[in-house]
Formats: sequence, structure tokens, C-alpha cells
Amino acid sequence: MKTPLTFALAGNPNAGKTTLFNALTGARQHVGNYPGVTVERKSGVHTLPDGTSCNIVDLPGTYSLTAYSIEEVVARDFLVQERPDVVINIVDASNLERNLYLTIQLLELGVPLIIALNMMDVAHDRGIELDPERLSALLGVPVVPIVARGGRGINNLMAEAHRLGQRTAAWRPLRVSYGEDLDSMLQQMEKVIEEHDLLTDTYSPRWLAMKYLENDSQIREKGGRTNRQAATILEGMAAEATRHHQVTLETLPEALIADQRYGFIKSVLRQGVLSLRHDPDRLYTTDRIDQVLTNRLLGPVIMLAILFGLYTFTFTYSELPVAWLGGLFGWLGGLAEAALPDGPLKSLLISGVIDGVGGVLGFVPLIMFMFFGIAVLEDSGYLARVAFMLDRVFHTFGLHGSSVMAYIVSGGIAGGCAVPGVMATRTLKSRRERLATLLTVSFMNCGAKLPVLALLTAVFFAGRQAMVMFLLTLLAWTVAMVVAKIYRLTVLKGPSTPFVMELPPYRFPTLRGLLIHTWERTWHYIKKAGTVILAISIILWAMMTYPGLSAQEDAYFAAQRELAQTEYFASEDELAQRLSVIDRREAERSLELSLAGRIGRSLEVISRLAGFDWRTNIALVGGFAAKEVVISTLGTAYSLGEVDPEASESLAATLANDPAWNPVKALAMMVFVMFYAPCFVTVVCIAREAGSWKWGALAMGFNTVFAFAMAVLIYQVGMFLGLG
Repeated sequence: MKTPLTFALAGNPNAGKTTLFNALTGARQHVGNYPGVTVERKSGVHTLPDGTSCNIVDLPGTYSLTAYSIEEVVARDFLVQERPDVVINIVDASNLERNLYLTIQLLELGVPLIIALNMMDVAHDRGIELDPERLSALLGVPVVPIVARGGRGINNLMAEAHRLGQRTAAWRPLRVSYGEDLDSMLQQMEKVIEEHDLLTDTYSPRWLAMKYLENDSQIREKGGRTNRQAATILEGMAAEATRHHQVTLETLPEALIADQRYGFIKSVLRQGVLSLRHDPDRLYTTDRIDQVLTNRLLGPVIMLAILFGLYTFTFTYSELPVAWLGGLFGWLGGLAEAALPDGPLKSLLISGVIDGVGGVLGFVPLIMFMFFGIAVLEDSGYLARVAFMLDRVFHTFGLHGSSVMAYIVSGGIAGGCAVPGVMATRTLKSRRERLATLLTVSFMNCGAKLPVLALLTAVFFAGRQAMVMFLLTLLAWTVAMVVAKIYRLTVLKGPSTPFVMELPPYRFPTLRGLLIHTWERTWHYIKKAGTVILAISIILWAMMTYPGLSAQEDAYFAAQRELAQTEYFASEDELAQRLSVIDRREAERSLELSLAGRIGRSLEVISRLAGFDWRTNIALVGGFAAKEVVISTLGTAYSLGEVDPEASESLAATLANDPAWNPVKALAMMVFVMFYAPCFVTVVCIAREAGSWKWGALAMGFNTVFAFAMAVLIYQVGMFLGLG
């Protein structure tokens, strides 16, 4: 059986690459990580009209193939090591000159290439006329015009890719002239590479020589490991070229190479490829919208209104399905209660699994609605405007504008995850700004914290959930930036670097794209609940169950039941109620004497300052592993303390009826959960990205002390004012 062809999708961010990937693969895709790195790898299957299947790999969005970021390294390594049959380069037709920069680098690498000229509709609206056939003739590769979001031209694109993939032609690198001086040096370096056979089994000699001139750290490292003698010669030649160009032209070879590439692109475009119908100074729809949405006065107000609208939408429309799921897990608990005999297995299933994991899964509708709203903002291009507007604010606090996207990815709008937020800091060139960002991204309200915040706002701030969540989000941003400023004034002193970013055009999101993005993120949340949280819930259940009561205390409660049986009660109900009280005291005492209960009690001396009792402490300790566990552990703790099936309630109802809980304690706990130590996986990522475990330890220690201080302040002031 013939192996399916593999097509790699490459392109700039915001060029429509992900839209095309979703259109090609639909639900037939899966997400993982590239080996050895945490950059996301998406792959899927596409079936051609004749029934032939092909594998589609969505490479990380990148502007070039020079190793300035991990995404660029990953994309380049995949191309040269995996050697896909065809590389489909998605190019924004409305911004052709900049997008073709990556195209030229792909051609210089020699990959079998097809250009997917995307957003032809946007280009047409802007008065840009393109001749795909002329561009194809000049570059020597197929060029297919498409509109990915509307599905136009995709069948033609895949048919052309299939034809090219079946040819199995050798890679033919494009040779661009970089001027007499550089071309002469490149030829000399090529000879050295060929004589020493340096990495020629993977790269073309000219491409390798160019990477040495561009001071590509990855290639230099590989060359040094392969042949130290040849690498030393090449590094010396590159250093000589650098000195020569600094003296003669006051520039570096890599800058000259970039200029020459853009010169090559301009010469191509001027040969009948591109023409303008309208005045180039004309304002287009995107520009007119930006005059309002990014206005210095109106922009921030609109941004806050959109954020508040997102929370209103989420809590309004998720309320009913959340109640349905809560009822479903309550029904499952009742079934297990009736069907299973008393014992550890029954306790594990009801308290550990159903009440624990069910408490987390019960918030899936809320998470799904939140992710859908964020997908709308992201796919429409508005989130990029949020980053643009916040750039000036971030510089005030010593951060880089790119930090905004790391915060947003971590849950700055709510519902993200701190792990990819930490990874997003790799784009920051300044180490100080990078460390300040990755140490504070965990303050954002990620998807793991949402169930805790949603539960407590629903119970203690009913009818005001959207407003409370909105204010908590503003608090998260404020605290993150203030803490970042503290870091930048103390352990991470240094100047801020300038920020330049691309604002993509506004687009109407496609329903299919929104559903795919929503499902991907929701499914990740569900999988985490079904694996990591299930495992942690079982471990915590065991810690909350064993060692249990001593023989003497077992005998004491048994004697209490026997005594109750001998007493006079007016009715059977009164006797049952008396026995239920004894059972509840026994269950609570058993939980208190368990390993987790003893830990909770030992912390209660300090935690009482913030209003946290020993049950709450158990949940918060579990949250060090994963924040979702806070809810599941609370559910388990209260479930183990409640043994009367007739009186069993949801966790929300239990907390609402518990005299130990009040709005002040709930607010203190929400703030503590928002800001205390990141989950363990995030801490590992911080340590790995920062290059030292001391930064991971700092994130755990500082965040926890800071969060507890804020919780104590809120609780003490609130109780003093009589708000509890």
C-alpha cells in the first residue's frame, strides 16, 4: 500500500494558515508537541475528491526561517528532517511583499513549494490586482489563489499539491544574488563546506554558508559538533565579512541579506504581478474600524465593555446547562449510593470520582461558552488590537508589548492556560522582560481557576456574577503588572525594549473555525479532568480517608448508636435524625484524623487569619498540583463529611448553607486561588524556560505569601466592617 503524501502548511502569523488547516482537516486532526519542545504540533488528514488521503501538518506561524525563535527552529527542522512531499506556503495576498519574505527563504532552502495566495477577496477590496500566473512564472512554482475562510480555490490547491507531491523531484534551491562582496564570500564558504562535507546530507552548501553569515546559532552549533575544523574556518570567514561590511557599509551581513531579499521581491512584484486600482493612501474598512476601536480615549472603554459583555454572555447562557450537568452527577451519585454496599469502593466512587471529578466537569458548559467568546475575539482580529492598546501601559510597568499576548494566552481574557503563556515569552528578546513576564503570567484567571471563581460567585454573589468576574479580571491584570514592576525595579533591573506588531485585518469568523477552536480547548479541559484531575482526586480521597478512626473511637461511635436505639423517640424519623447526626460526626471526625485532615488542621493556626478552615486548607493544598483540584477536593471533603443520602446536596448548596462560609470568606478564597503558587506543571515550565529552578521556587514562594497577605487583608477588613 502506498504511503499517504505529507503536506506541510507554512506561513506568517495571521495569513490564514490555521483557517486553511481547519478547512482541510475538520475534526480529523490531533494536537501534540514536537519532540523535545513544547511548541504545539497540529496534524490531520485530508481526503481528496478521488478518495486519496494525505497527511496535513500545520507548522508554527513564522516570519522567517532564521533561528531567532523556537517556532522558526521547529518549522525549519521539520522541513529538513521530515522532508514533507510538498510545502504549501500560505501568503496574504493583501500584504504580499512582507509575506513573500518567508517564501524566498523556503525557495532558497529548496523545498517542493506551492504558494496558496490567500485572502484574494481582501486584496480585491483594497484595490490590489494580482496576476498569479505571472508570479508563478517568475518564481518557478505553482501559485493558486484561494479564500480559505470561504473555501474558494481549496480543491484546486490540493489537486495541484497532489500532482507536485507525486513527482518526487529533487530539491532545487533558489539562488538569489546578494551583491558582489557577499556572493564572492558565499562561493568561498561553499567550497569549504563541500571540501569538508559539512552537513551536506541535510542542507545545500549555499544555504549553510548563508546561515553562517546570518550568525545562525543553531547551524553554527551543529557545524561545530559535526566538524570543528570546518566550523572554525567558516566562523572566521563570517567574522571577516562582518568586519568588512561594518567598515564599508556600516551594516551587518544579515541586514544586507534581508535588504537584498526584499529587493528581489520588489523586482518580482514590479514585473506585472501587482497593480493598484485605488489611491494607496485610501483608508480601508479595517483602518476605519481601527480609528474607533484603537482610539486613545474610546478604545480602552470599548475594550472593557467587550470584556464585560463576554462575561455576561458566558454566565447568562451557561447557567442552565451547568445546572443540568450538576443534576446529572447528583443522579449518578444517587445511583451509586443505592446500588453499592457500604465500604471503601463505594466511598471512592462517590466521594473521589463522582463528587470530585464531577465537580470539575460540571463547569464544562461555562468553559465552552467562555472559549467560544474568546475564539470570536481572536478569529476576528480584535485580540491583536487589545495587545496594541495595552502596549503603552505595559511599558510603564517595565514590560514589553509582546508580554500582552503571553498574558492573554494565560487567561488574561479568562479561560487560557499559564503553560502556553510561559512558552509565549520565548518571543521576547530581553531576558529581564522575559523573566518578569513568565513570573507573572500565572496571575491571570486561567481555565483551571474559572470553576472555583464561578462556583463562589454563583453562591455568594448571585445575580452579579458577570460584574464580579469582570472586576476580578481587572484585579488580575493590575496585580500582575504591579508585581512585574516590582521585579523590574529589584531583581530584574534594566531598560524596556521597543515593541512593533502586526495588526491583522478584521474578518468575520467562520462558524466551523469557531467550533473547532472551542472544541479543541474544551476537549483539553475535559481530558485533564479525566486523567490528571481524576488521578489527583483519587490520591486526595485516599489521604482524606486513611488512616481513619482508631479502634477506641470506632467503639465510641458504635456505643453512641446503641444508646440512641435504647432512648425514647416520638417517631422513627426522630430516631433516624439522631443516628444521622452521629454518622455525620463520625464521618467528620474520620476526615479530621486522616492524613489530609491533619495537614489541614496544622495549617489552620495560620489560615484562620484569612478565614480558611481545615477543609478549605485541604482543597488549597491540592491546588498546588492543579487549580481545578480545589473544587474537586472541596466536593470530596464535604462529601466525606455527609453520609445521609436523603440530605445530600450539591457543593454549591452545601457552601451556601454552611455557617462557616460568607461572602467575605468567599472573596478572600477567590483572591488567594487567583494569586497563589502556579500549578506544578507551570512551575516546571517556568524553571525550564528561565534556565534555573530558583525562578520556579520564587514563583511558588513569593506568589503564595503575596496571595495569603491579600486574602488576610480582605477577610480582616471585611469582617471588621461587618460584611460577613
